[in-house]
Amino acid sequence: MSKLYVGNLPHSATDGSLSEFVTNAGFKVVSALVIKDKLTGAARGFGFVELSEGEDLQRAVAGLNGQSLEGRALTVNEARPARTGFSGQRNGGGRDRGDFRRDY
Repeated sequence: MSKLYVGNLPHSATDGSLSEFVTNAGFKVVSALVIKDKLTGAARGFGFVELSEGEDLQRAVAGLNGQSLEGRALTVNEARPARTGFSGQRNGGGRDRGDFRRDY
């Protein structure tokens, strides 16, 4: 399956509205996810759309990039895998940020 990154989403965007937007553009959507702030629950302005098997990723990027959703021009690219740190943790692992001990 192909996965798209969609940026510059309006803060009112929902999973459903993002899925509907991509479907109305002529693509078959498996899932859509608008990323939300953990504390406030507000949309962070970007999300991901998983396209159905057989959908042409490059055609989707070309067809959706720059399109307007609620007056905002979207940025659409192929989604990249999440980066991890050396320890395999998303925050990079290592010492805690609050650990300010000096080794001298």
